[in-house]
Amino acid sequence: MKKFTAEFIGTFWLVLGGCGSAVLAAAFPDVGIGLLGVSFAFGLTVLTIAYSLGHVSGAHLNPAVSIGLWIGGRFSSKELLPYIIAQILGGIAGAGVLYIIATGNGSSIGDFAANGYGDHSPGKYSLLACFVTEVVMTFMFLIIILGSTYSKAPAGFAGLAIGLALTLIHLISIPVTNTSVNPARSISQALFAGGWAMEQLWLFIVAPIIGAVLAGIVAKMMMIEDKA
Repeated sequence: MKKFTAEFIGTFWLVLGGCGSAVLAAAFPDVGIGLLGVSFAFGLTVLTIAYSLGHVSGAHLNPAVSIGLWIGGRFSSKELLPYIIAQILGGIAGAGVLYIIATGNGSSIGDFAANGYGDHSPGKYSLLACFVTEVVMTFMFLIIILGSTYSKAPAGFAGLAIGLALTLIHLISIPVTNTSVNPARSISQALFAGGWAMEQLWLFIVAPIIGAVLAGIVAKMMMIEDKA
């Protein structure tokens, strides 16, 4: 239960901090933090949880990460589903708190930082472009996670590498998909945004999982002596 609670709290923080920075900044465009600020907000949520709760659960905070680690032989199959459930519930709780805050001054939630493609992509990118973006970004995210936590990697720097990686991923892909690479983050926002966000949610579940599985396979071939 300690591990699952840590995953719940960590994913709660990721959604509240990352999506919260986007949603609340949008309400004040003249003083908003913009693309750079939102990107750093997501990276900082992962960085802070990695060093505070990583020793409890590994700080996956993302079903795609748990799946990629499982495929890569770094994570037990018996914990996979409970981790994913804890992450999704934590994300929904974070979105719920964000909803209360965001509507506290009578404002509409708008798109609520939901992920989208086509007309709902920030840059109006096609379904194919968005799908490729999510697969590749998640693949690289998992390669960085698996590599920085490898037994032969420099000790103590994994959280920094992972947090900065997520920042970079957001800098690249916010204009394309609003950046998912995390089904729990996408599910939590789509539930509150409704409508088109729920219709397009499938891509932000399927594409990150594909990227994570591919990364797990590649990493397992490259780092064969690390076991779950």
